[in-house]
Order: sequence, then structure tokens, then C-alpha cells
Amino acid sequence: MVALVQHELGPFTVEDWRVLPPREDGSRLELIEGYWLVTPAPTGQHQFAEKRILNAFDAAIAAAERSDLTALSGIGVEVSTLYRTAINPDFAVLGVAPIGTKFAASDVLLVGEIWSPGNTSIEQRGKFDGCERKKIPFFWSIAQDEIGPTELVTYRLIGRRYELEDHIKLGDGPQTMTAGPVPVELDLAHLRYPRR
Repeated sequence: MVALVQHELGPFTVEDWRVLPPREDGSRLELIEGYWLVTPAPTGQHQFAEKRILNAFDAAIAAAERSDLTALSGIGVEVSTLYRTAINPDFAVLGVAPIGTKFAASDVLLVGEIWSPGNTSIEQRGKFDGCERKKIPFFWSIAQDEIGPTELVTYRLIGRRYELEDHIKLGDGPQTMTAGPVPVELDLAHLRYPRR
């Protein structure tokens, strides 16, 4: 006898998530398969890396003369209604005017996550799969230690699946990331908070 296993989605929906105001304490509220996921405000070293990544995107967007693109952090992205998932990526590139705090996946060209040691593999997989299902063209995954990024893996959507495009590690020096709406040059050492 074969028993069907059905994954139990939580009680909350993307519509519930849409109407919530931003959290006053700076924490981020995401919806993963119908369950609330609250993450604390990012650490200083996390924000340092995020700021430098956004600066690199701003420079690349300006160099490519792509005024239709905007690189941001702190926005909400609806990645699935069926699977009841909405995320707050660490950074994103929009192809629409950056008006509001929450955006449909169709407005987003790239999602980037800087994973903290506390991020579980289930959370990481949920975000990756959600972005893939909603056909967000590019996904960046960044691992970090206590002072900043150590590894960057980028993906491009080919058909219905993400395929690895760029993979750099700390010590590789400046590299051009091609998985994105514009090429971006990054050096992971430049993203790490300098020890004094």
C-alpha cells in the first residue's frame, strides 16, 4: 500500500503578509510555506557587505546606462501564493519604479541573500525554490563568517530551473559576475568589514 504524504502549509497567506506594516524594531517578517519567520535586524558586518554590493550594482547600472533598473535592500517580494511564501531578500534588483515596500516577483530581476550562521538549510532552500518557481531571472547566494562574505554563488534561470553561473571564494580577487541584468565586478575581500 502506498500512502500519499501531503505537506502541511501553515495558516497564513500572502494576503495576510501584504497588509502587515513594516516592523518598528528593524526585524524582518517573512512568510515561508504559511508560517511566519522573524529574523533580527542584520548585523553591522552584514549591512556593511550589503551596502557595498548595492554600491557595486549602482555603479554597474550607471555604467550600462540602465535607468530602468534599481538595486535595493529591505523590500518584500511575493514569491508564491500557492506555497504561501513571501520573503525580504537582503538585496534585489527591480525592473520597475521602486515605489512601495512589497513587490510582485514579476517586478524583480535578481534576489540576493547573505546567509547568517543561524539561517537553516530549510529556510535557504525555501527561498531558492520560491524564487525559482516564480521565475526570478537571477539568484545570488552569499556565505559569510563573523566579519563578512567568504563565498558567492550566482544562478541564472534557464527554462524552469536555476543553473550555477558564477562561483567565487574569498581570495579570488576582483571578479565579474555575469548572472544579473548587468555585469557587476566584486571582490569578496572588499565586502568584509576590516579588522582594526
